[in-house]
Amino acid sequence: MKEINQQVFEGERALFKAHDLNIKNSTFQNGESPLKHSRHLTIEHNIFKWKYPLWYADDISVSQSTLKLEAHAGIWYTKNLKMDNVMVEATKTFRHVDHAELSNITMSNAAETLWWCQNVKLDHITATGDYFGKNCENVVVDHLKLSGNYAFDGSKNIEVHHSTFETHDAFWNCDNVTVYDSTLIGEYLAWNSKHIRFVNCWIESDQGLCYVDDLTLENCSLVNTDLAFEYCTDVNADVITTIDSVKNPINGVINAPAIGEVILDDPEIDKSAIKINVRRKTA
Repeated sequence: MKEINQQVFEGERALFKAHDLNIKNSTFQNGESPLKHSRHLTIEHNIFKWKYPLWYADDISVSQSTLKLEAHAGIWYTKNLKMDNVMVEATKTFRHVDHAELSNITMSNAAETLWWCQNVKLDHITATGDYFGKNCENVVVDHLKLSGNYAFDGSKNIEVHHSTFETHDAFWNCDNVTVYDSTLIGEYLAWNSKHIRFVNCWIESDQGLCYVDDLTLENCSLVNTDLAFEYCTDVNADVITTIDSVKNPINGVINAPAIGEVILDDPEIDKSAIKINVRRKTA
């Protein structure tokens, strides 16, 4: 593998179709698409200062590098990507990426990032921005700290561990999501989704968990959460804190120490299909 060290690249498509290179200590500036259609690259301690650095690329490893704010829409239509210890300042960084392992990454401006990606592993990621993870499929998340609304909208087959979400409208329109040992803060959690499971989670959500088909909560805290479970089907909820209020679940079982108010005012719902067990202990 040929090495390129301490170079400054300018101009559009500066290393177009580059392959089998180790690029170190270099800067890409003032030119779009510098590594378009590249393959088999190892990128270490590089700075990307302009648009579209890695499009249609394959077998790319990036470490100890920075995508500056102007490196907008940086990595699209790329496959077999590994990134570790990278600072991403730009928006819309990942689109249509297949098979990616992203670890120890800070995304300070992650609006509309990670869209239509599949087969992705996220490990120790900090991200700030709305619409993170839209329409993704087959994603495993560990230690994600996310601040921004509408996370993972429309995504499928998502597994989350040890993460913190400060986001309203998270996990809308999703299919097959499991969240373990995590904190979720924000309004309207997981509406219009199906096959959603939370395990050992701490949740604060105004009108959260409504319009869900097949909803499971195992050993979860629901704090400052009202009007929960509206029009949910196949609910299996084991909650360890007081729920402020529950409204019109369609069927299933809800267990909680206490519930401030149970509202069953839709005459078309069969009240015998939902079982609410209140243990009447202090939450």
